Amino acid sequence: MPTITDVALRKAKAQDKPYKIATGNGLYLLVNPIGSKLWRWKYRVAGKEKLLALGPYPAVSLLDARQRCEDARRLLALGQDPGALRKTEKAAKVQAEAVAAETFERVARDWMAARETKGDTAETTAAKDRWRLESYLFPHIGRRPITEITALELRDVLKKAEDAGKRETASRVKINAGQVFRWAVLEGRAHSDITASLRGLFTTPKPTHRATITDPKKIGELLRAIEGFTRQYVTLAALKLAPLVFVRPGELRKAEWVELDLDNAIWRIPGPRMKMKAAHLVPLSSQAVDVLRELHKLTGHGHFVFPGVRTASRPMSENTINAALRRLGYASDEMSGHGFRSMAATRLNEMGWNADAIERQLAHAESNKVRGAYTHAAQYLDERKRMMQAWADYLDGLRAGGKVVAIKQKVS
Repeated sequence: MPTITDVALRKAKAQDKPYKIATGNGLYLLVNPIGSKLWRWKYRVAGKEKLLALGPYPAVSLLDARQRCEDARRLLALGQDPGALRKTEKAAKVQAEAVAAETFERVARDWMAARETKGDTAETTAAKDRWRLESYLFPHIGRRPITEITALELRDVLKKAEDAGKRETASRVKINAGQVFRWAVLEGRAHSDITASLRGLFTTPKPTHRATITDPKKIGELLRAIEGFTRQYVTLAALKLAPLVFVRPGELRKAEWVELDLDNAIWRIPGPRMKMKAAHLVPLSSQAVDVLRELHKLTGHGHFVFPGVRTASRPMSENTINAALRRLGYASDEMSGHGFRSMAATRLNEMGWNADAIERQLAHAESNKVRGAYTHAAQYLDERKRMMQAWADYLDGLRAGGKVVAIKQKVS
């Protein structure tokens, strides 16, 4: 066989069909019709002929190709299939790259996007979860492959928040991390929820009891203070309406005029705006209707019942009600916007109203899932209408400063 040189290989011309230029020991250069030249080594394993690609010419020179061929021959002599070994290494590399790409931050953001698409989480809750992830987890483990993060590593991150005096925040961050890991497991992007082994790391935060007023005399003082509010009229209207409807602050401030039927004295809140994502009906007392009709003269041309101060395209700020209560002299541990719900629930229960009707009006989730499956917006509606009007009349009496004894009216 004539000696093959680089010069001869460079001068090799493409032909109508592929052809080979053998260089010895099963190594040859494959010349394709399109002009490409590729090194191949032919070998046998268990009697079966195989080919191993050794790279393109001239990027891989004749000398380099022979060296690569010799390396492969050594592997074969040791009982290893060079081709199979290369496939295994390539698969391992692809897997490693995939693992490296699946960072905690990427998976967490995908989880948030999936949850947003599903639409089963309140906007404020989603915002708080995002803030905790971005503030406490992404800076430390955001770029780490999610499958490589250990429980001890996460524990150390959470301990930093705890050591900074933010124990409750650390506990909630752990909850968010667990949500991400559990979703990742179901999506095949993680092996397990590592937060399970951190159970008991933080004591469960005690339920937050919203500041409220339940003493009838003090309720009357609060209502009279509200009457004396002299700032924004829209804020005054919200303060007047809050004790009459006792919905959640977010549900109140985002109220839309299209939801209100003042002629029939009913407020229909669609499911997406409710915490439990179930449509809710709020019977409106005559007093509540009066407040809304007066407010309609000012904001009825717009979208929101309580538009923001700076722009009518957005609802009132979430801090407006609490800020107004502070201006009226009520500290944060005395009364809050959420406290109007506790106020109504406490007093109405003490007055003897149907506890189920009260819970339905508060739009609380059913503790009994079977019974909850049959709960709908109109449940106990007639009784709730009577209750809401009686409650408004009771508040009028307290505001006037008289001695009012509220007794539940029996259903006729």
